[in-house]
Amino acid sequence: MITRVFSMRVWAPVGVLTSLACCLHQRRVALADLQEADGQRLVDRSLLELKMVQVVFRHGARSPLKPLPQKEQVEWNPQLLEVPPQTQFDYTVTNLDGGPKPHSPYDSQYHETTLKGGMFAGQLTKVGMQQMFALGERLRKNYVENIPFLSPTFNPQEVFVRSTNIYRNLESTRCLLAGLFQRQKKGPIIIHTDEASSEVLYPNYQNCWSLRQRTRDRRQTAFLQPGISEDLKKVKEGMGIGSADEVDFLILLDNMAAEQVHSLPSCPMLKRFAWMIEQRAVDTALYVLQREDRESLQMAVGPFLHILESNLLKAVDPATPPGKIRKLYLYAAHDVTLMPLLITLGIFDHKWPPFAVDLTMELYQHQESKEWFVQLYYHGEEQVPRGCPDGLCPLDKFLNAMSVYTLSPEKYHTLCSQSQAMELGNGE
Repeated sequence: MITRVFSMRVWAPVGVLTSLACCLHQRRVALADLQEADGQRLVDRSLLELKMVQVVFRHGARSPLKPLPQKEQVEWNPQLLEVPPQTQFDYTVTNLDGGPKPHSPYDSQYHETTLKGGMFAGQLTKVGMQQMFALGERLRKNYVENIPFLSPTFNPQEVFVRSTNIYRNLESTRCLLAGLFQRQKKGPIIIHTDEASSEVLYPNYQNCWSLRQRTRDRRQTAFLQPGISEDLKKVKEGMGIGSADEVDFLILLDNMAAEQVHSLPSCPMLKRFAWMIEQRAVDTALYVLQREDRESLQMAVGPFLHILESNLLKAVDPATPPGKIRKLYLYAAHDVTLMPLLITLGIFDHKWPPFAVDLTMELYQHQESKEWFVQLYYHGEEQVPRGCPDGLCPLDKFLNAMSVYTLSPEKYHTLCSQSQAMELGNGE
């Protein structure tokens, strides 16, 4: 997904969001457990009740998306695709309305690239399946064993599952659910997905004309930027890759990460420059995304943020019917989803999101004051989001910080078509 979204041949799906429609009217009662300390209230966490969890995760380890033009290439043996028995778990894929699974143009493109050894590009491997199963087990420990929040058996009334329509993501979700529920279920597992042209779980350059136009030149010139250009030349020369070969740090990182996680004999030059390759890949992505370009970030992940925000708002609204809320929302996404999400939340650590990493958002309610709080974790570690006093963030502050980037479907489509309308208006 890295190279396809940040290269010129890009699909991009974006999508759905409502900005803060109505203010949350919360009772702010000074109780004995809420004390003033240095201008901040201390919250008695023992009185907090977990109400909802949302998890956005990257798929597990896979084969690279595009091989490097080297004489000696790593061999990707189909034996790497063996399915661990403990990850087996039946599921059905539908579109967002419950209809048939849409066609996946990405999977069709991946099957056009056969790697040395026989595997296709972008295939989830046994290692990736084990990673996702382990993530599921961690979630089970947190939300089934440590606290009795989720049922130990999969229950469709408690869990909503959403994924991009790419096979490695669907299979990653299967493995996560197998670990989380130990292959036990009370009803059918339905994974909801969308057409590639309207997907919102990754930046949709195809669907959002303005985003494509804003970032087109940046994608073309990113590898020419000072520092990036010199370092890229150094690595390519060391690896014997010709200057005319279309290889950038995103492709280098993609191959390096895939080879390392599978303990395959990587090129010595990739190992030698591992840290620099990752940092320059991040620099390249940040140059394309431009932190200060608020509208580009809005168009990249604003619709997805809107979905996450809407889930929070429905959960705290007493008028929401119980059947319209799930305890757990799972979203199978990509590195190119997580990076702008982390940037907009103010918690990006300048490291490329690894395979099977998760961003987890917990919603709590105080049992006495009835106040709502959000807690964020990235890679299992507590985070302090932008605009929040500490890790346990009052919901209104969290939503206020998110509102800078969230986009309702209507605003998203308006913003995405603005530049195109101006061009058409000028007769171009």
